[in-house]
Amino acid sequence: MKHIKLASEQDTIDLAAYIAPLLKPGHVVLLDGDLGSGKTFFTKQVGYFLGVQEQIDSPSFVLLKEYHCGRYPLYHLDLYRLKSEGELLDLGIFDMLESGITFIEWPALAENLLPYYTLKLVFHFDGKQRSVEVIPDGEHETYFTE
Repeated sequence: MKHIKLASEQDTIDLAAYIAPLLKPGHVVLLDGDLGSGKTFFTKQVGYFLGVQEQIDSPSFVLLKEYHCGRYPLYHLDLYRLKSEGELLDLGIFDMLESGITFIEWPALAENLLPYYTLKLVFHFDGKQRSVEVIPDGEHETYFTE
């Protein structure tokens, strides 16, 4: 696990630029943290570095947005409004995991059902300072050593 201070938007952009080339179809990025902590902004930036030309915005009300205009399909989920694992299973997201890169905001319901994840990022914002904890799986651990 690595803890990174995000003193500016540019720091988040730089982190996205570092992570984007590490991601390939089948990778899952879990995004946790309070409202307004930077989860969607980070996803937008990674999408940019993956060649997504569409505007990436929060999927809060539609639960899932798909972008097929970059190097790989990008799936962006927001599970904040879901109440049960059954609701999550009804979305059919597990069928798409292998075909693109999947970002899951508010991933608590999904974590026990996912066969794996690539990175988990826990965003923090105390009103003044933003930071992120990066928790990689074994394959990506070497990219995030202290």
